[in-house]
Amino acid sequence: MITDPIANMLTSIRNAQAARKPFVRVPYSRLKHEIAEVLRTAGYIGPVSPASEDSRKLLEVTLLYEASGQPRIRGLQRISKPGRRWYVRRQEIPRILSGLGVAVLSTSKGLLADAEARKRGLGGEVICTVW
Repeated sequence: MITDPIANMLTSIRNAQAARKPFVRVPYSRLKHEIAEVLRTAGYIGPVSPASEDSRKLLEVTLLYEASGQPRIRGLQRISKPGRRWYVRRQEIPRILSGLGVAVLSTSKGLLADAEARKRGLGGEVICTVW
C-alpha cells in the first residue's frame, strides 16, 4: 500500500529521468494531474495526458531533456508530507534557488507555482519544490 502517492509520483519522475526514459506513467489522481500541469507550465516537463491500461486510469508525463542530454529537472523534493504538513503565509513562501526553481503550493484558489501565489497574495501548503 502506498501511503504517500504524491511522493511516489515524484520518485517515479526522478527515476525515469535517471534512466533517460521519454515518459513515465503513474496512477491517476486529480491532484497529481494538477501538480504535473504546474510543472508543465513552469517548463520542467512536457505534455501531460490521462491514459489507461487494463482498466486502470494512468497519468502519462512526458519528460524533457536539454540538448546535452541532461534532464530538465535537476532536483525534486517533497516538502509537505502526510506526517508533517508545512503551511506558509504569503510572506513566507520560499524562493527556490533565488527564483530559479519552483515551489508548488496548494492554495484556496487551487495549485499554484510560488511566483503566481505571491502575485495573488495567497499562502498555503507547500507540496514540493523543483529546480
